[in-house]
Amino acid sequence: MEIAVPERTAALTLGPVLFNWEAGRWRDFYFRIADEAPVDTVCIGEVICSKRAPFFEPHYEAVIERLTAAGKTVVLSTLAEVMIPLDRRMVESLCAAHDILVEANDGAALYHLRGRPHHVGPFMNVYNEATAAALARDGACHFCLPPELPASALRALCEQTRGLGVSVEVQVFGRASLALSARCYHARAHGRTKDSCRFVCEEDPDGLELRTLDGEPFLTVNGIQTLSRAYLNLVNELDELQSMGVACFRLSPHTCDMVEVATIFRSALDQRLSPDEATVRLAALLPDSSFSNGFYYRKPGRTWIAGARSG
Repeated sequence: MEIAVPERTAALTLGPVLFNWEAGRWRDFYFRIADEAPVDTVCIGEVICSKRAPFFEPHYEAVIERLTAAGKTVVLSTLAEVMIPLDRRMVESLCAAHDILVEANDGAALYHLRGRPHHVGPFMNVYNEATAAALARDGACHFCLPPELPASALRALCEQTRGLGVSVEVQVFGRASLALSARCYHARAHGRTKDSCRFVCEEDPDGLELRTLDGEPFLTVNGIQTLSRAYLNLVNELDELQSMGVACFRLSPHTCDMVEVATIFRSALDQRLSPDEATVRLAALLPDSSFSNGFYYRKPGRTWIAGARSG
């Protein structure tokens, strides 16, 4: 089946759930997104740990059917770190779905997707036009760029990829992924090994807070993944990102009201809500959290610069 790759302006994407949610909660989350959230594309799939995947896979068919019936484009996201035969088999199986777009988050997926339209996810570290061009030649039609790129790099990549016939996406909400490890931080924090973790990560549906030796909240742990503690929030930068040529804006799921988050960003993109008003509404959803946009301005990533422009 030939895959349609729609061209959209100022489209909203909901990224894959990165955390280990209870399977019923995971399914119901996507059902509500299908019915209520003003998003154009929804990514599903286990990105962090292949051991979690069997809990969610029985619900894939129903979730995809519900999202598709609601007019959403569904994208399957692959693992971001492939280390063992189980991981390779899981990626190969996901990429075998030729009637749906797949988002590659690791080079193992690229091997199976070569020559057919596919997306490249934020874990692939597309930092320059040469990388984007090479991937586009093998079928990549859409790039979600890494969240640590500053505005100057985003602008350059948008300018230099215009002739490639690809679309560019940037994460604008949610904790930013910073690193992946061969070890499971969650298991280690509870005195367990990666192989005998007993899925302890399910106790932290938004990640486990990591503190410095001085007791200061610093980062967030999600299995093998390190995330920012602050929530990336680029609602103030939406106009500038659109002027660069960014066509899609990614929201990374958390346990807050993601339908409301999507509604806020949709209203901000449509200029029915000012950035200041949008920030106030987002802050009300996350009263015990903070925002960050430092990477965008070449500052420490945890920094929050209100009302700034990259220049």
